[in-house]
Amino acid sequence: MNTPTRDLGRPLAPPRAPERRPTAPVLVPAVLATVLGLWGLTRQGSMWRDESVTYQVAHRPLGQLLALLGHIDAVHGLYYLLVHGVFALWDGGLVALRLPSVLATALAAAGVGALGTRLAGPRTGVLAGMLFALFPATQQYAQEGRSYALVTAGVVWATYLFLRGLGSTGRGWWVGYGALLAVACWVHEFAALVLCAHAVTLRVLGVPWRRWGVAAVGVLVAVAPLAVLSARQADGQLGWLGRPSAAMWLAFLAVSVLGLLLSRIPPLADRTVTALALPLLIVPPGLLITVSLLKPWYVDRYVLYALAGLALLAGLALDRLPAHLGKAAVCLLAVALLPASLAVRTPESRKDDVVAVAQAVRKLSHPGDGVLFLPSRRREWLMSYPALYAHLDDVALARSPAASHTLQGTELPPATIRSRLLATPRVIALTDPDGQPLDPFPQEEIKRRTLREYFQESDRLRVWGGQVVVYVRKPGAPQSRSGVTTASTAEAAAAISKGMPRP
Repeated sequence: MNTPTRDLGRPLAPPRAPERRPTAPVLVPAVLATVLGLWGLTRQGSMWRDESVTYQVAHRPLGQLLALLGHIDAVHGLYYLLVHGVFALWDGGLVALRLPSVLATALAAAGVGALGTRLAGPRTGVLAGMLFALFPATQQYAQEGRSYALVTAGVVWATYLFLRGLGSTGRGWWVGYGALLAVACWVHEFAALVLCAHAVTLRVLGVPWRRWGVAAVGVLVAVAPLAVLSARQADGQLGWLGRPSAAMWLAFLAVSVLGLLLSRIPPLADRTVTALALPLLIVPPGLLITVSLLKPWYVDRYVLYALAGLALLAGLALDRLPAHLGKAAVCLLAVALLPASLAVRTPESRKDDVVAVAQAVRKLSHPGDGVLFLPSRRREWLMSYPALYAHLDDVALARSPAASHTLQGTELPPATIRSRLLATPRVIALTDPDGQPLDPFPQEEIKRRTLREYFQESDRLRVWGGQVVVYVRKPGAPQSRSGVTTASTAEAAAAISKGMPRP
């Protein structure tokens, strides 16, 4: 057996230490975002209407869920399937509903830290990731049972892969970039707007476009089926949106100007940082709000991921301060943002409180009472409480949400609604707060007119974002016998109430 030999008089070279990558820029922001996400996660036991949609849709049997997506809400389809899987594993009510967003926000904050480290060093990464986690909007959507935190995590890490691809001759980074961004677009298709931001970055840096272009085309091809389907559903999906208000424009411009000012701080004259962060901050919301002048699509949460650009610029600005001043600035910012952080953990931080509405209905209603939703989309307020809903007679309901493959079911013709109302001695009406615009549709007009002419109010409870009013039929009012066969309320109330806070 031959034994390897060496020159014993020659000292061994010390072993090369493996390159150590800093973990703090990823771990510190992730831990901070997780702690902030879990703090007050149930939001005082409240839930608003959009979360209620997620809750009741995710609890539908898989076949009914897929049938719904063929009619409406396809843009949220992948997210609903994810939450459906979460509830199949653990039906943990509000915590289970919001936990995916908490974890996604932690991933997004870690991604901002990784981007900052790649662009300017570990200290910038830590500061940028922490700032991102501290933003009130980040905290708000970390505690919401909707898709926006997941989209943000996907876009941030896709941007990291984009940055790695710029400095590599291999194809692996671009394959990962295209695959991850395609998934993010399937969670919400407005994630595709980040492609425009990345195109601006390439233009500013003068980097060849070929490999990015191939990946971008792959993303667009992958998301095309969803885009076609959701475009057909757009009127029903986004019909409630108006054109951007002056306040929306001012908010967009203020954040954009802040980003521009940060990028002009002399020590921040880093072409790569500004070329990546500024387009990420400005381009996606800028495009969406401008397009919304023609077709109203703008909601700031649809492009929540743009805040990662602001965090990178601010993190680099703080990194240019002495170390102790940078830490002090983060602490002061956390204290300054504490009132906003507390505010987003209250029921009043959202448009309404489904749980409070359900509590009011339970208090005021008797089994067998009629229930009327003004407007019909407020049926969502009881969809996540099927046991309560099943004790009431939904006067206007024609087909249940499951049977009609819709979110809130379909309603009867106006004449039939009037007839059924006149056959009901006591009605529980769920309405918007006073002063809200009234829907002009015939069904809504006949509901209001019949209540006004033939019923009198006997009780009213106002809750956050809505009110519950009890009407009783006036003495001498005409009574009708309704022989109309409608979907039973019990059928409409599928058994999806496990783990929810009791109304």
